[in-house]
Amino acid sequence: MKVLLVYPQYPDTFWSFSYVLRFIRKEAFFPPLGLLTIAAMLPNNWEKKLMDLNVSILSDGDLLWADYVFISAMIVQQNSAREIVDRCKMLGVKTVAGGPLFTSAYKELGFDDIDHLVLGEGEITLPLFLSDIRKNHVQHVYTSSERPEITQTPVPLWSLINTKDYATLGIQYSRGCPFDCDFCEVIVLNGRNPRTKTKEQIEAELDALNQLGYEGPVFFVDDNFIGNKQKLKTSILPSIIKWSEANKRPFTFFTQASINLADDEELMRLMTDAGFDTVFIGIESPNTESLSESNKLTNMNRDLLTSIKKLQRHGFQVQGGFIIGFDSDPVSIFESQINFIQSSGIVSAMIGLLYALPGSRLYQRLQEENRLLPSNSGDFLDGRTNFIPRMRYDVLVNGYRNVLNSIYSPRQHYERIKTFFKEYESHARSRVSIKRGDLIGIIKTVWFFGLKENERVYYWRLLIPTLLKTPGKFGLALNLLAIGFHFRKSIEKVQFSPTSLPS
Repeated sequence: MKVLLVYPQYPDTFWSFSYVLRFIRKEAFFPPLGLLTIAAMLPNNWEKKLMDLNVSILSDGDLLWADYVFISAMIVQQNSAREIVDRCKMLGVKTVAGGPLFTSAYKELGFDDIDHLVLGEGEITLPLFLSDIRKNHVQHVYTSSERPEITQTPVPLWSLINTKDYATLGIQYSRGCPFDCDFCEVIVLNGRNPRTKTKEQIEAELDALNQLGYEGPVFFVDDNFIGNKQKLKTSILPSIIKWSEANKRPFTFFTQASINLADDEELMRLMTDAGFDTVFIGIESPNTESLSESNKLTNMNRDLLTSIKKLQRHGFQVQGGFIIGFDSDPVSIFESQINFIQSSGIVSAMIGLLYALPGSRLYQRLQEENRLLPSNSGDFLDGRTNFIPRMRYDVLVNGYRNVLNSIYSPRQHYERIKTFFKEYESHARSRVSIKRGDLIGIIKTVWFFGLKENERVYYWRLLIPTLLKTPGKFGLALNLLAIGFHFRKSIEKVQFSPTSLPS
């Protein structure tokens, strides 16, 4: 059996960091970890190839080679996924699809024409599909609401990709999140009870990455890394610390977590000791009523700015997710978001209009209120909504545009880096070395930002004091400058919707 695993292309959005990577290193950000894991679950005697359309071009010959084309995607990749399915149909190649996009809304988004839909979690549904292949009696849809333990999930089949195509590699430690934010589909896909791998599994995955000769950042892709704090503190993080010390610390780590990480001194210390230096936090909004509306309970009844600065002082670069468009948002929300982001020192602030993800409680509520609009790209950073907002639509869109243009203007972005550096205390002990590609990136950055661009005055005002006073932060400063460039270029591509909703 010949299987081609295909990962659809991302649009040029904030999440992909495409401009940074094309400008500095010419690579993609994340590898398709889900497909690599599925590949490891397929029979050993099957021939397998993987094509990531973010780093390679898919030819008709690639498709015709395969008996089955496996596709996995997120909702933001739906347009590219549609193109792949259509090409397979035209060429007469069988398609098999799974992952968040198809599990959440394959009917609503028009993917019912895929030959075989293997939905839910692969540990349950993939063996059913494989069994039916052996019986030569394959069904259209395989689904299950069962939440399997992931203690038997194999190490991803890293041999299928060229790791040099990626800026970072990944590990999944857990699935599920203990919180129930109404705009999020995570608990629909993975449940509220976090299921975790063993320390032996994590060590095996670290060994696999180390054997590739890779040195650099590793992303723990969990929905909420700290969903089971006790296991992290007593087993997983001590194990990572021991492994890292035994292997001369080849990796740094980053992940996603909830803001209550700032409440646990021991957990923060263990994470930084293990090599975690960046954490993405869903801040969403400085408006308490909006947090209450969305059931973002863990962000309420706390000083969000104090929590963020505490994380920064403990050695974390905090990246933040922000949402505009809640029913409870006042017209002043745009200025409030700008002021909060500037005060926080969150350099990488990812701001999107609220999007109702299929399967989320928000989607169900808006459907009941007859407020859903025809589905769009699924990219909630593209300047559009898929529902009728309470705020007047032109006010919402124009306010959102103003927030983006304000916080990623050169002056505000550079000021935010300086605010971050005032709080940030690096605990890094990784031996990650500077490679030839990194040096080329540094030279390009100095030429581009320091000499070519109009923002060069801000560039030198940041870098010269950094070199003189805190030279250890110089590399991070260059990275943050490049990310700001990426955001500015991405904003230029945002196709803001018309000032009125479709009738």
